[in-house]
Amino acid sequence: MQRRIKGWLLTSVAMLFSITATQALAAEQSLYTAENQGEFEGPAEYFSGKVHVKMAFPANEIAHYSGAFVTFDKGARTAWHSHPAGQHMIVTQGTALTVTRDDKVVKFRSGEAVWCPPGIDHWHGATPDASMTHFVVTASDEKGQNVVWKEKVSDKEYRAAAQTKIH
Repeated sequence: MQRRIKGWLLTSVAMLFSITATQALAAEQSLYTAENQGEFEGPAEYFSGKVHVKMAFPANEIAHYSGAFVTFDKGARTAWHSHPAGQHMIVTQGTALTVTRDDKVVKFRSGEAVWCPPGIDHWHGATPDASMTHFVVTASDEKGQNVVWKEKVSDKEYRAAAQTKIH
């Protein structure tokens, strides 16, 4: 009986510390300004064409996802990649293309969003005739990994997707 009480007491204390630690982390709001967030050109290893990435917020101990505005010049695109814990994409300007390995093309416009489930190979970018900006919210897996990069999208693959007339 004493063993059960001690076990229950230890579990209760551990839970209390866990809750208190989480509350301490979440006790204050955090402001992320343009000046204190990273900004960079998309590396040629992972992007075709000119791509500019402006971080909006980092992942933290509680929220295992980050956000960024990504601007693609006309015709610019990512390489094939996947996200171990998924990604939301919300177009803020222009029209985006996203394509999966089974050649399913989604074109989405300003104010529209796409969810890419974990582990799905895909690419995304601007149309051939206009730039595009989207806001991405990318989750990290238990190892902190948020993207797995693969080969570049060929010009032929890109043209085929861009000519697709579906939504």
